[in-house]
Amino acid sequence: MPLFDYRPHTYETLIYATYYAPRGRQRLYMLGNELSHRYLYANDLIIGIIGAPGSGKSTLVRGLFPGLELTNDDEGTNVRQALIYDFDPEDFFAPHTFHIDVHYELGFRQKWEIADAISHAISHGRRVIIEHFDLIWETLGYNAQIIFGIGEEVIVTRPSVFGPFPEAIRDIVNRTIKFRLMAHSAEDITTMILERDYNLRRRVLHSDVKHGFVINFPEKPDINIPELEQKVKDIIAQNIPIMPVGADHIQIGEASIFCTGIRTHVQYSGQIENFRLVKQFRYHPIFQEYMLIGRVGYEENSGYDQILNTIGEE
Repeated sequence: MPLFDYRPHTYETLIYATYYAPRGRQRLYMLGNELSHRYLYANDLIIGIIGAPGSGKSTLVRGLFPGLELTNDDEGTNVRQALIYDFDPEDFFAPHTFHIDVHYELGFRQKWEIADAISHAISHGRRVIIEHFDLIWETLGYNAQIIFGIGEEVIVTRPSVFGPFPEAIRDIVNRTIKFRLMAHSAEDITTMILERDYNLRRRVLHSDVKHGFVINFPEKPDINIPELEQKVKDIIAQNIPIMPVGADHIQIGEASIFCTGIRTHVQYSGQIENFRLVKQFRYHPIFQEYMLIGRVGYEENSGYDQILNTIGEE
């Protein structure tokens, strides 16, 4: 019998849920908060987070667990000793929730050391949030109780002994993140041109579409969409660098523009594939807004549903 019995009295029937992974810190915080209310239980002790560097894992964690002190991020700018290694169950003031970034910890410790620290904590009823969970789960010997994967979409799943397994989630989010990077970069280029050539500024909060973006306007803009599309394509063809500048701006060539998701971009504009704009504004009758829709990439079966029929198969 484990020292702490964290088994639920009923079994969760969630297979998976998917959400658009929104651009910008604030929207990702909001999504994380919503997901925590919908899917997290008090007896969830092992929470896996999976995603590529720059996908927004740490931002999602902050939304899921407001106030949690993270031990590290993918750039190494928030480095601190992981408290989980010093956990003493007899210490009355010991934390009840730990965060650990396996990718970072592997630079200093063996997998078995990390796995032992995680098992020790959860055996005493502590919760552990594990970034890059796919790197440690086999050594750990068991799956997470709930996994959040972030690529183009945010995937939420409660694995059973039959899966889904972390590698399957990792393969999907690593494959789809490119669409998110391309879409956000194309959106910022489009926004830059709208401001520079048409004196139009986007709203801070806007919406999403698969393999693309949506910019909302309260009134129908007087712009030529094919002309706008060609201007964006001209910048893409120049293959100019896109890079973070400070905490909330990116630089596209010589231009600096405001951005709330500075790491979620391709490195060069030429990496944006098959950019196009829908040639007419779509009207939202409820919100009474006009939507400019941009798309990138090519249609392919890259989402979560591709593994549903293979879970547990050899």
